[in-house]
Amino acid sequence: MQTNLSPNKQKALLNAKKAYTSLGRIVKMLEENKYCVDVMQQNLAVIGLLKSANNLLLEGHLKSCFKNAIVSKDEKKQEEKIQEIIKVTKLSQK
Repeated sequence: MQTNLSPNKQKALLNAKKAYTSLGRIVKMLEENKYCVDVMQQNLAVIGLLKSANNLLLEGHLKSCFKNAIVSKDEKKQEEKIQEIIKVTKLSQK
């Protein structure tokens, strides 16, 4: 694992790698015409891993980039970061 990454990014990377591996298993299960419920359970596991990775990234961003912008007193930078958070929050609710 890369050591220059923040702890949150390291955990998010691990979750993304697990999701990537699981996605390969899902493709194989579909190709082999496995039982639908088994495939759906694997899908939900991948979705859970990706949601967790996203939450870790959001938390890290809020504690670093976002926090730095807010304390900077640069109103343009502050508004930019606020709009970024609004955008990704809306995307995550779709």
